Amino acid sequence: MRYMLLIYSREGSTSAEEEKAIAMTHHAVMKEATQKGIFHGAEPLMPTSTATTVRRQDGQILVTDGPFAETKEQLAGYYILDCENLDEAVGWARKIPTACHGGEGSVEIRPIRSMTL
Repeated sequence: MRYMLLIYSREGSTSAEEEKAIAMTHHAVMKEATQKGIFHGAEPLMPTSTATTVRRQDGQILVTDGPFAETKEQLAGYYILDCENLDEAVGWARKIPTACHGGEGSVEIRPIRSMTL
């Protein structure tokens, strides 16, 4: 089953050294997942200040700047991995650095549902 691992962290400033260490860890996880044949993609996201939200409200489509909700942690990036089961996905999530931008973070694991017509 394919799983999306959503990485949440606090936006802020980190040193160039910290950013390099985080990037190296992500590259190591991506390389290992690729070698195991389960890697389907991973990307970091731009800061929430670049976000645009589109929503329907009272029959109208509203387009606003910024994220949908204010939270302590923001969606920072994702991985898509094809794992045997949730336990394997949890194992991969444990390898993903979540302390991006100077704070602690989390990884939300969601099974990807196939779209059928």
